[in-house]
Amino acid sequence: MSKLHIKTQSGVASVVIDNPPANIWTVDVINEMNAFILSLKDDRDTKAVVFKSANPHFFVAHLDLNTINGTPGGQAGIIEFSHMINNIKAMKQVSVAVADGIARGGGNEFIMACDFAYGTENAAFAQPEIGVNIPTGGQGAVQFARRMGKNKALQALLTGADLTSKEAEAVNVITKFVPKAEMDTFLETVLGAIRNLELRDIVMYKEIVAVSVRDEAAGAGLELRHFLERAREGKTQAIIAAFLKHGGQTEREATDFEGVFADTAAELSGS
Repeated sequence: MSKLHIKTQSGVASVVIDNPPANIWTVDVINEMNAFILSLKDDRDTKAVVFKSANPHFFVAHLDLNTINGTPGGQAGIIEFSHMINNIKAMKQVSVAVADGIARGGGNEFIMACDFAYGTENAAFAQPEIGVNIPTGGQGAVQFARRMGKNKALQALLTGADLTSKEAEAVNVITKFVPKAEMDTFLETVLGAIRNLELRDIVMYKEIVAVSVRDEAAGAGLELRHFLERAREGKTQAIIAAFLKHGGQTEREATDFEGVFADTAAELSGS
């Protein structure tokens, strides 16, 4: 791949988007991203994918405006972009967007498609499509409505104004504002927990959350089904036995909960 720089280590893939001068979603970048995401379909070793930018000013500026031309080729490119957004949302792995620059239009839509999204003091987020006589095309309006509510979504869509990372966090466009100087340490803490999971753990909670957002009762039923199934597993019973042995359900939990889990993990790993 020429536009994506990909490295994988300890269960985490790092993807750096590199399409100068403004990291726009051209058809070749979209195709590379779709190919990469689909390559993870049967990958059980990769638990998370972190998306970053090689550009000091942009995460991704937006969809290539030359694609918006009404021709069959242009329409096909837009449809592939839509497929990319859906492919990101359907990933089994945890998808993490780290924005240290501007993400407007399709750049912001990509970020909202990810499971976790973090922005620094250098980031900005917006859906300014109305300025070129089009609506959002990668679920931007849909996500704004679901996350912000009617009034704030309309204001953001009709003005196309930038949101800072703090503003974006406040209206649930991103997960959290993280100062650039703290980002690496913060990410390692988050990813450190995910590395120790099985892929099926991630898939399970993604499914429960997705169903619950649509239907609370259905989510509750699905959650209970998974709980009962996991309760019967030998792995669950072995973890519980070790947890109780090392001070679970005693006063140690109040002062050293992490230590109880650490000792539990050490015993189960044989170390």
